[in-house]
Amino acid sequence: MLAVGSAAVLIRLSGAPALAVAFWRCALGAGLLLPVALVRRERFPRGRELRIGVASGVALGAHFGLWISSLDYTSVAASVVLVSTQPVFVAILAYLLFRERTPALSLAGILVAIVGTVLIAGDRSVGEAALLGNALALAGALAVAVYVLIGRSSRTGGLGALPYSVVVYSSAALVLLAAGLAGGVRMWGYPAETWLWLWAITLGPQLMGHTVFNWALRYVEASIVSGSILAEPVIAALLAWLVLAERPGWPTLVGGAVVLFGLALLLWGYRRAGSPGGSSHSP
Repeated sequence: MLAVGSAAVLIRLSGAPALAVAFWRCALGAGLLLPVALVRRERFPRGRELRIGVASGVALGAHFGLWISSLDYTSVAASVVLVSTQPVFVAILAYLLFRERTPALSLAGILVAIVGTVLIAGDRSVGEAALLGNALALAGALAVAVYVLIGRSSRTGGLGALPYSVVVYSSAALVLLAAGLAGGVRMWGYPAETWLWLWAITLGPQLMGHTVFNWALRYVEASIVSGSILAEPVIAALLAWLVLAERPGWPTLVGGAVVLFGLALLLWGYRRAGSPGGSSHSP
């Protein structure tokens, strides 16, 4: 959680374009994990598993591109709180697509979280572009919810975290590279300091955060991993205050507390019901 909570601040410090940061964290992450998977002779996905992995990677690439872009327009606190609403979208989409029942307590949590997002949306303390940034963060939450639902069955059959992550990160990187080149984004040629931050993002949030969550799901209850998402906005906001001197406005503080309370109810409801519908990865 310390690793993923540092992501937003490290991204701001890098100074690189959003799509470039998203591409390099995925590309470097896949490049570091591939040799380890080969040395360990891990089984790589084929057929349906491979198609699921690629589709998950496309959704993950969309998530990173949208969420990291949101940091150009809104505060770190607002962005991270809003992207953390992913369990809300997982629950809604799971019902619409698979008719999975949502516990009453989780439904209440969804409604509370929505109220919190409305409060955050009204915060203009970081400028008039905050509404766009908040919308991008919510779109990023929706994208990662799609990623979770697509990949829900990808780890069955003994598929390990390393080959799964290599396929997903590689697919995400290719999508982000294509989007960056199509949009005329400067994808390389950065100063040494920028590369230092890009490596920090890869080694910290990407590998010690995202990949460790993938690995932990094999040994720890999904509800515990899902519950850890509640710590990310707190860590990110505190680091942004200490490192970037960025103090969120009162609407974000109050709305953030409401969202986190709603997410706690949502995850608690699923845990009591023993349902996987609220499980997700923190970005």
